Amino acid sequence: MIDKIALLSLSLGVALGNPSHPVKTQTAFHSLNRTKINVAAACCQEDLLGLDDQIWGNPNHAADKQALLTSIENSLRYLRTDAAEAAYRHYVVTGITRERTYRSLVRFRQLIISSNSPEELQDAINREFDFYESVGKDDQGTVYFTAYYQPIHQASRTRTQEYRYPIYRLPANLSHWPKPHPTRAELEGEDGLQASRGPLKGLELFWLRDRLDAFLIQIEGSARLQLTDGTETTVGFAGRTDYPYTSIGREIAKDGKLPLDGLSMPVMKRYFKQNPLELNNYLPRNRGFIFFKETYGSPAMGNLNVPVMPERSIATDKSQMPPGGLALVHTKLPYFNGTGQIEERVVSRYVLDQDTGSAIKGPGRVDYYMGEGEQAGERAGVTGSNGQLYYLLLKE
Repeated sequence: MIDKIALLSLSLGVALGNPSHPVKTQTAFHSLNRTKINVAAACCQEDLLGLDDQIWGNPNHAADKQALLTSIENSLRYLRTDAAEAAYRHYVVTGITRERTYRSLVRFRQLIISSNSPEELQDAINREFDFYESVGKDDQGTVYFTAYYQPIHQASRTRTQEYRYPIYRLPANLSHWPKPHPTRAELEGEDGLQASRGPLKGLELFWLRDRLDAFLIQIEGSARLQLTDGTETTVGFAGRTDYPYTSIGREIAKDGKLPLDGLSMPVMKRYFKQNPLELNNYLPRNRGFIFFKETYGSPAMGNLNVPVMPERSIATDKSQMPPGGLALVHTKLPYFNGTGQIEERVVSRYVLDQDTGSAIKGPGRVDYYMGEGEQAGERAGVTGSNGQLYYLLLKE
C-alpha cells in the first residue's frame, strides 16, 4: 500500500517519496509517495533505478566497492564531529537528524559488505530504508548534474618568464576587508598580471604557465601541481571573496559568440586558444576570487573537511541537503568507450554528500566528483544532464 502524506513546504529541498514516481505539487505542500523502488517495473536494464552495478564491477567499469566503503567511513568520521552536530541542529527537514543519518550509514555499510549483487543490495534497501527525493529545480524532482575534478598542472614556486600567472594564499586580514570586496579585475587586473599593485602583493603561492589554467584551479577548488624542481604537491581551497559565481561560458553564449547548447569545457578552451585576448573580457566577469593553501599531497577535500572519492562523492547546497548523507543519483554520465570516444550512459549510483560549491545552489543542482587528472577533466567538462537525487535513511 502507498501511504500518501503531505509533509514538506515547497521551500524545502527534499521530500519523502518514491523514486519510481514523480512527486506531485499541491497548493502549499507536496503529496508524497512512501514506498520501495520497484526494480521489477523498470522497462529495460539502463532504466533500472537503484541498481548500482559499479560496486561489483561491470564491462564498462572496474569494481569500486572499497572506494564506496571509504567514502562511507569519511562521512561517519564527519558525523562524529561538533561541526556535524551544529549543522544538523538547525537542519530544515523534519525526521532527518544526525543520529538517523549516522545509523543509516552504518547499516548501509553492513549491507554493502554482506550483499553479493546489485539486486540483493536493492532488495535489502527496499525493506529497510525510506527515500527522500529532492524536489529539484522545478518542484517535480528534476535535478541538473554537472561534474568537477582535481586538475594536474605544471607549476613553479617562483615567477619566471614561462610561469607568470599566480594562484594566491589567503590574505590574513580578509575578514577585515571592506565590503563590497574588490572584484577580480580590481585584484589582478583585466590581464591577470597586475596583482602586485594591490592587496594580493606577496601572497603568490604558485605560478602557472597559462592564465586559463590558473583560473580553472579557482573553479575546481583544488589541484595537483607538478613543480619545476621535479617534486609534486597539492593545493586546496582556503577562502573566497564575497561574490556569487558567474559562469563565463554562459557569458560567452549570452554575447552570441558560442551557442549555449553543447557549450562544454573543451569547446570553451578551444575558443580561448583561438581568441586569447577574450580572456581579458570574460574572466573578470566572474568577480569572485578563490584563495588556496598548500596541502602537501593530500587528497582533494570537500567542505566537510573529509576527502572526496572519485565517483562516490557529490557537492550540493548544504543549506538544503543533509551534510555527509547517503544519496542515490540517477542520471546520464559520460564515459570513454572502447574506441576512446566519450559517450553517455544512464547510471544509478550510491554517493555521499560531502562537498559544496559556489555555483551549486538550490535543490536542483548536483556536482559529481569525477576524480583526478586529464581523463577525469575531459569527462567533467562534458557532464551536463538532468536526473534525480534521493537521500536514504533507515525507516523509523
